[in-house]
Amino acid sequence: MSFFKRLKEKLTQQTDSVTEKFKTGLEKTRNSFTEKVNDLVARYRKVDEEFFEELEEILIGADVGVSTVMELIDELKMEVKRRNIQDTKDVQVVISEKLVELYEAGEEGLSELNMQQDALTVILFVGVNGVGKTTTIGKLAHKFKQEGKSVLMAAGDTFRAGAIEQLEVWGERVGVDVVKQSAGSDPAAVMYDAIQAAKARKVDILLCDTAGRLQNKVNLMKELEKVKRVIEREVPGAPHEVLLVLDATTGQNAMSQAKTFSEATNVSGIVLTKLDGTAKGGIVLAIRNELRLPVKFVGLGEKMDDLQQFDSEQYVYGLFANMVDEEDVKEV
Repeated sequence: MSFFKRLKEKLTQQTDSVTEKFKTGLEKTRNSFTEKVNDLVARYRKVDEEFFEELEEILIGADVGVSTVMELIDELKMEVKRRNIQDTKDVQVVISEKLVELYEAGEEGLSELNMQQDALTVILFVGVNGVGKTTTIGKLAHKFKQEGKSVLMAAGDTFRAGAIEQLEVWGERVGVDVVKQSAGSDPAAVMYDAIQAAKARKVDILLCDTAGRLQNKVNLMKELEKVKRVIEREVPGAPHEVLLVLDATTGQNAMSQAKTFSEATNVSGIVLTKLDGTAKGGIVLAIRNELRLPVKFVGLGEKMDDLQQFDSEQYVYGLFANMVDEEDVKEV
């Protein structure tokens, strides 16, 4: 059974709506990427060095990242040689296989959150202004409530105009209380109050917003370190997740943001917003392979439930859906 058939079979056992969200959300990347790969395959009758050079350019154009592309091309060359693949069409399947392998790299449950059993789970959100951090917190609060968990939100971005009010709007929308102080307050003090409130109310999850003024980088990083120290002191072992929110449409700029925030806060995972708005969805692979950080959630649309837990096989299906579905037609 081919990889595409195995992939389709596996995904049919999961929720159809999730598969459809990945397919729809990755449409821009798929149309750009697949169209170029199809064109490449049509122009080359045999798999040679020139074929790989053009494939390399296509992958770099999809923001997969130069070092990741080099590794992927080397893997593809070895696999093509091992299987004695002559037809360029067969390389498409090998690419999809290698993308899944490259992302997972032998690790299971990469997208799972470090949730505490019968204890408070504290999740800290970091990222620059404008990437969708507050919206992400609101959507995750909704997701957790749908799962039957009790949630509290902390308005730790006390500097950006309207940030506290924005989180309050989300709180009203999803039915979750927000712990806040006045604008300009010490974010660490907000976190202290939020933790005390979470303990008193015995909530399951505390979601903590933070400032993102990267133009004032040194002060911001010191502030985040202070916030983290307060959380660690009040809840030993917390924060249980530090999620960096990145805007997929900014491409390689998102990579530099990830490096900056990782130095200050020990980022444990990425939330990649607006993946549906870019043709360069390969950034997912670059983040995983070059920064060794798992993508925990991806934004695949504007709706409340369009923030989806990342799944590498759903992602690859989203990239190659046309080819996978074509195989179904061939079988009929």
